[in-house]
Amino acid sequence: MLLTAIIIYILITVGIGAWSSKLIKNSNDFVLAGRQLPLFLSASALFATWFGSETIFGASSEYLDHGLQGVIEDPFGGALCLILFGMFYLRPMYRMNVLTIGDVYKKLFGKRVEFFASIFMIPPYFGYVAAQLVALSLIFTTVADINISTGILISAGIVVFYTFLGGMWAISITDFIQTTLIVVGLIWVAILVAQKAGGFMPILDSAPEGSFQFFPDSNPISWMNYLGAWMILGLGSIPSQDIYQRVMSAKSEKVAIRSTYLAGGFYVTIGLLPLFIALGAKYLYPEIYLENKQLLLPEMVLRHSGLHVQILFFGALMSAIMSTTSSGLLAPSAIISENLIRPYYGSRLKDNHFLWILRINIISVAVIATIMAQWKTNIYELVASASILMLVSLFVPLTAGLYWKKASEMGAIMSIVFGMIAYLWLLTIDMPIYPHLPALLVSTIAMVIGSIIFPTKPNSNVVLSKDQTS
Repeated sequence: MLLTAIIIYILITVGIGAWSSKLIKNSNDFVLAGRQLPLFLSASALFATWFGSETIFGASSEYLDHGLQGVIEDPFGGALCLILFGMFYLRPMYRMNVLTIGDVYKKLFGKRVEFFASIFMIPPYFGYVAAQLVALSLIFTTVADINISTGILISAGIVVFYTFLGGMWAISITDFIQTTLIVVGLIWVAILVAQKAGGFMPILDSAPEGSFQFFPDSNPISWMNYLGAWMILGLGSIPSQDIYQRVMSAKSEKVAIRSTYLAGGFYVTIGLLPLFIALGAKYLYPEIYLENKQLLLPEMVLRHSGLHVQILFFGALMSAIMSTTSSGLLAPSAIISENLIRPYYGSRLKDNHFLWILRINIISVAVIATIMAQWKTNIYELVASASILMLVSLFVPLTAGLYWKKASEMGAIMSIVFGMIAYLWLLTIDMPIYPHLPALLVSTIAMVIGSIIFPTKPNSNVVLSKDQTS
């Protein structure tokens, strides 16, 4: 019966994708939903950006091992990213009225930086999507008698199908439905766990010592790593296409700003529920915890809950992960089409051709992510590595381009290249601090030195007014 309910839910999602295809007239509709999303669709789409495998599976198991400090990256860093984006990045980028964040780099620095930024932006999404496919396959292996490899293939096929048809319209509409299921499902299960444990306090009292310590020990290394954890999603996801496309799909700048604040607050509060449920599961059923930490929540629900709770919980799980996966597929596909193909073939191809190129790219990204998912199955590591790559290469040029008048094209290129090289080299060294911290410093220094030595900049630093936007 549970498997039947999951199949029905999948069919409904695919049906929404098929219906959404009627709203797609051009590539702008496919990538940004024609910039027509109202507040409730925009906010739910932003909330669902990361509320997927790493929040429900990865963060809950990390919390059980390392307490709150183990989950600073997510959900706290994710919420920070949404709020910072709304406060400092949204207005100037929304007024540029461009399709991708690669276009933003082009507006700020020119075509060469657009090319470098796009090349460096695409690979992280392969690991990001791979993490979601692993999580979806874990659900299928839990409720059906299939292995994880088969589950990954089925997961990829489902999400590719409805994203291929409906693009951002399909993602946004399903996000609203999925967000509702996520919230209702997690609250329901949290209350159920608390009732079985005799209240909330027995669960909280069972937490190991230090589990609720939010700040690190008072030494420089601990504080540097603590701030580094905040940066992974908090800063690393700011220059990402998945955030950009969801924010820029809002029907107005005001709606977009409100959406980031609502989604940020919602994300951190709802994001704490899986942590509580995981702690309750460990308290009530320690034998499941010892078997597989990443499967703790679904196994608990499957073994110790009624059918209605199982349907609600697994529906919420699938909703969260499918939403994140679809966005992760669309983001690099848009970058490849608009920033790597259109600049060279735009004069020879019509917009309808680019719409089909976008769809073919979705399949290509899914194929690579599927291969990665078969190779590595640690969800939290896959997602973290994706955001770190963008942090050390793309964050500094974007910020400098928007807010530093002396930022130049060569400074941006040096920042992107040297930041990434430094990080990859530092990964080979045993260090007491996260390697992305000194790599981010290298990226910053390269930006400053490059801009001073090579001060030319094709486009002056732009923060457009509302009149200029039109």
